[in-house]
Amino acid sequence: MLLRSLSARLLVLTIFFVMVSEVLIFVPSVARFRMTYFENRLAAGHIATVALEASTTGELEPALTEKLLAQAGALGVAVHRPDGTVLRLDRAGPPQPNLTINLAHPDALRAIRGSFRTLLGNGGRVLRVLGPSTTDPTETVEVLLDEAPLRSEMWDFGVRILELSVVISLVTAALVYLSLQWLLVRPMRRITASMMNFREDPEDVLRMIDASGRRDEIGVAERELGVLQKTVRQALGQHARLAALGTAVTKINHDLRSILATARLVTDGLTASAAPEVRRVAPRLVDAIDRAVALCTQTLDFSREGAPPLAPSRFSIAALIDEIGPGLGLSGDGLAIDCAIPPGLTVKADRDQLYRVLLNLARNAVEAGARRLCFTAAREDKVTAIEIVDDGPGLPPKARDNLFRPFFGSARPGGSGLGLAIARELMRAHGGELALVSSTGSGTVFRLTLPAPARALNRAPMSSP
Repeated sequence: MLLRSLSARLLVLTIFFVMVSEVLIFVPSVARFRMTYFENRLAAGHIATVALEASTTGELEPALTEKLLAQAGALGVAVHRPDGTVLRLDRAGPPQPNLTINLAHPDALRAIRGSFRTLLGNGGRVLRVLGPSTTDPTETVEVLLDEAPLRSEMWDFGVRILELSVVISLVTAALVYLSLQWLLVRPMRRITASMMNFREDPEDVLRMIDASGRRDEIGVAERELGVLQKTVRQALGQHARLAALGTAVTKINHDLRSILATARLVTDGLTASAAPEVRRVAPRLVDAIDRAVALCTQTLDFSREGAPPLAPSRFSIAALIDEIGPGLGLSGDGLAIDCAIPPGLTVKADRDQLYRVLLNLARNAVEAGARRLCFTAAREDKVTAIEIVDDGPGLPPKARDNLFRPFFGSARPGGSGLGLAIARELMRAHGGELALVSSTGSGTVFRLTLPAPARALNRAPMSSP
């Protein structure tokens, strides 16, 4: 569980990365240590040969030779001078070298390979090392070395590097860990805790995050989270008020529709009154009551959760259009309805609901001033498209911008804008769509689409009045 936390993972990764860095540093370091070891032995061997110059015979006692070689840490030493003379300091029967190393031509990769061969070997080789003198570059110093002491010192050096690396890793990891805890982990925990507390009770203002005032990315995240929580809290409050208001409106509409039904019955009696003034006002009163009942019905329909249940069946579109005129009750009052749909073109849908959508569009067009309606339909790919074209004055800009928004999209004064919203909801319940194609001063075109039946039928061209 500990390694699942962000802070623990950062600590482990920091230690790992520091150790990797130390390993990368160790490789050239150990190669350099080996080269320094050789250079020191060359310098010590050169100094040891100075005793030969003080000897009148050019030779030293065997005991002194052993002592000088031991001080130089070599099995044998030779100095090659430019004039061809050689000063040699070695014991009787010197060992044969297994490997020659020339420091006059250094090679980094070869030095690294040689270092690892020494570290991983058994230390039983004799090395012949050549290099220029530190005091006179024209002289070449040659030493014979036992690899075992070199290997031992290299391992000691490696252990010290490892111990130092561990200390550096732990110190660095601790500092990085504390810095990340202060700069990142603790603020993230604070933000996460605020999210969890806010989720439990979004309406509690005390559960909103209090920004720390930082100007970095954490500070931006805190401020944006505070804005988000405030927005969500306001939206939840508004939705709660709207839900309560919707419930109240639904109840009021239900009761109001009952009251209006009673008023409608009374008004019907007024039309038979003997008083001329009453008979003249009664039709307008009946129309006002009918509009009020329609508004109540639309509001109740819109407040219903989800689309109404559908009863799909296959029927002719042209036959359905023939019922629009009688449904409007205005066909004899100068209204012309053209149906350019073949009788054989059918659609599978809820007949009553589709009739309701078409009747709503037709009534809106007539109330806006249209005197001619034209219905066309055609099969297009996998959908059946129905277009309603009128010759009305077109929709005002405000109505077009809020066309399908409830209570905003009405094109006439006093309208609720619920008709088109409900019509679009019914079309989408069928898997189709209702859209405005165009609206100009010469007329408006609405387009309905429905999934086409599986069996291909006639294709009728679109036409306009």
